Amino acid sequence: MLYSVQEQVPAQSLRKHPYLRHLPVIMLSESITPALKSEALKLGADDLYQRDGLGQEIFIRIQYLVKKHRLLRERKRQQTPKGVKTPVAKRILDILISGTALLLLLPVLSLVALCIKLDSKGPVLYLSKRVGAGYKVFNLYKFRTMRTGADKDIAAMADANMYTKKGSDTAGSMGCPECARLGHACSSMLYISGKQMCERTFLSQKNAAAAFMKFQNDPRITRLGLFLRNTSLDELPQLFNIFLGDMSLVGNRPLPLYEAEKLTTDEYIQRFAAPAGLTGLWQVTKRGKGDLSEEERIQLDIEYAHTYSFWGDVKLILRTFPALLQTENV
Repeated sequence: MLYSVQEQVPAQSLRKHPYLRHLPVIMLSESITPALKSEALKLGADDLYQRDGLGQEIFIRIQYLVKKHRLLRERKRQQTPKGVKTPVAKRILDILISGTALLLLLPVLSLVALCIKLDSKGPVLYLSKRVGAGYKVFNLYKFRTMRTGADKDIAAMADANMYTKKGSDTAGSMGCPECARLGHACSSMLYISGKQMCERTFLSQKNAAAAFMKFQNDPRITRLGLFLRNTSLDELPQLFNIFLGDMSLVGNRPLPLYEAEKLTTDEYIQRFAAPAGLTGLWQVTKRGKGDLSEEERIQLDIEYAHTYSFWGDVKLILRTFPALLQTENV
């Protein structure tokens, strides 16, 4: 349920209601400050969003909260905390290492930024929406490795893709086949970019786009961008994310929105009970070898969420250095 911050009584009474207290409550505000967020949490809200900034991520957050409250009722124990809090020792380690690394790598960061500006037009940094601990969405910082406006080339590239089925446009123009068969919406209806579509169609398009986005010799990648990706230098700006508290040095990989949408089932929800991280258990296990299935990676993420500790993180950090000698272009 969505409430304005000013509507305190409905939110408070909802939390006390014997049958409605498990409903997720999200409060809306014209602006967000630490004081407002603290007040919203005190009133029993699960989260606080800016009214003008509502986007796709709020649907992911609501879906997660519904699952979380149902798990709490069914299993009678908290399996996913309301807000995943980073342990103090882990946070101190993050600040010390990321702060020191940013100071030491300042010449390298400046040089890479200059090379990007000289190599191609556009901003130095690329901001990507990612989902971290507790399904919280944040901007992930990376050095830009693609040409500006590369996203606009996707449609043309898709038409030239030999693996794209010609019949794939049918669903977009005539609607979802399952909806047509049933005579009504087969799933929840969404409004995306002014267009109405069922959730099944939306997820199908997202999965198709995700499958298309990664392929060899991507013409959207700049000459310098290929080098930055192969050496993982494009990930250095994530040190700012760590220093700011968006993620940790060690944790589960922060997922793009389209991937997080697929991991809201009871089986996978525990993956988001640990902080997002620059490196993690599956990355240092077999990173770059390409022989880990997606299911194996998820299970390693869940294992980390159940077992992570300060000294365990230190060991993973030490194991990360040899793992950086990879051949996989990620």
